Amino acid sequence: MTTSSPSPSVAGAVRSDYDVLIVGSGLAGLSCALMLADQFDVAILTKRGVAEGSSGWAQGGIAAVWDKNDSFAAHVDDTLVAGAGLCDRTATEFVVQHAPESIAWLQSLGVPFSKEDGHLHLTREGGHSARRIVHVTDATGAAVQKTLIERVRQHPRIHVLEGHTLVDLITSRKLGLPGPQRCVGLYAHHDESDSVHSFRAQHTILATGGAGKVYLYTTNPDTATGDGIAAAWRAGCRVQNMEFIQFHPTCLYHPHAKSFLISEAVRGEGGKLLLPPSAGGKRFMLDHDERAELAPRDIVARAIDFEMKKGGYDCVYLDISHQPLAFLQEHFPNIYARCLELGIDISKEPIPVVPAAHYTCGGVWTDLDARTDLAGLYAVGETACTGLHGANRLASNSLVECMVFAKAATKTIAKNHQCNASLPTLPAWDDSRVTDADESVVISHNWDELRRFMWDYVGIVRTNKRLERAAHRIALLQAEIAEFYAHFHVSRDLLELRNLVQVADLIVKSAQARHESRGLHYSRDYPKLLPQALPTTLVPR
Repeated sequence: MTTSSPSPSVAGAVRSDYDVLIVGSGLAGLSCALMLADQFDVAILTKRGVAEGSSGWAQGGIAAVWDKNDSFAAHVDDTLVAGAGLCDRTATEFVVQHAPESIAWLQSLGVPFSKEDGHLHLTREGGHSARRIVHVTDATGAAVQKTLIERVRQHPRIHVLEGHTLVDLITSRKLGLPGPQRCVGLYAHHDESDSVHSFRAQHTILATGGAGKVYLYTTNPDTATGDGIAAAWRAGCRVQNMEFIQFHPTCLYHPHAKSFLISEAVRGEGGKLLLPPSAGGKRFMLDHDERAELAPRDIVARAIDFEMKKGGYDCVYLDISHQPLAFLQEHFPNIYARCLELGIDISKEPIPVVPAAHYTCGGVWTDLDARTDLAGLYAVGETACTGLHGANRLASNSLVECMVFAKAATKTIAKNHQCNASLPTLPAWDDSRVTDADESVVISHNWDELRRFMWDYVGIVRTNKRLERAAHRIALLQAEIAEFYAHFHVSRDLLELRNLVQVADLIVKSAQARHESRGLHYSRDYPKLLPQALPTTLVPR
């Protein structure tokens, strides 16, 4: 039931009132929309095309207990081990127990999961003690997104607003209203009109993904600029565990292969990591961990980083050529085809790979209902920190987290929605005192500087000195961006840079607060593990 009586969208007019606003069009956002739309009017705001988020890039699959020889307890234990003692057990059990029904929901929507002998084909990935990865060959994310986007496009109560970049959340405090602090809507910049619009709703869901673009090398798309995390922080929400940035061990190393991921499943099916041929092509993972290539991602990424720096190599190699050609074409058709386009025949030669920033394990703090500290505001997916991932995400736990917490959020919204609620009038965006920037090149220079020093100083291996250097540069960038934001007309590039610098600051502050090495955070100054695992929680002033 709709909370207001908005005018329909027509040429020259922008509808501004909805029951629920969802920022982001990945699996988390689309799932929320489909779960809500039979009851509510929903708007999905996405800053580019609806299909351009990180979810569509996911190759490996979705982790869920499906085999009779597997168990919830085993999946929970594997997650806790990978999370280096920092996972919240209650949240982990919650996700694991609801994972199979999430797979069933996707099946009901028509996702064409890979099968073998009439049953779902399950593969195994690093850190898992059993085969429990449900997948669509090596393009699971793309297949899931395609199916959900088709459903979203067909639903009359879901309104997809492409080309809308989140500027800031609108809170009752910002409006000077008495009573408890709550979120009442948001401002978004529209690319086509180059203007900022206000949107009002009882409920707002942040599903904007992670912040991989804060690093020079990443498997993430260009949209992964931490918009939701930064906006929630500015609105007064806690963030947690931002120091834990997962670097995927195996991103294709090739000048024409921007951000192309070589799936964890390649190692799950027997792929071996080797030193370069010039160094003898030796397999090296057994020197670092008894689980070898099937060790959790943080261990594998650090091992590769260590070997590359020790030997001065540009990359290492992943060899799956022992598998038959037919097997590779069946299980990894996209990887096989993309590598072949670049002159690499993976059935005959190893694949050059390097680690790259892949997943933001921390984010906006939420409870098991996906609620943030701000009433009316929810966070789902990579934007959120639910407690599931701890200090390191177990492979293929992310997509299922999106669906489990999407359902949790939508159940809470349905329960707490007030049909006749009165929402405050939102002020229009005022840019009457700003001018067009005459030096936009400053934005691109700052963006490049940020990503380079974050890679150098806040990467896989950290030191106090490196973090101090990063903090100093971030402070300078923040001052420049604040001046730019105050005096010039906003653009998507400026908004993304503003958010990336804010997220970088949160990552560095969190890393400086952790005086140990745990999971994805490895410090040369604090190489030991503290006896008690505690989350890093940052609270806005």
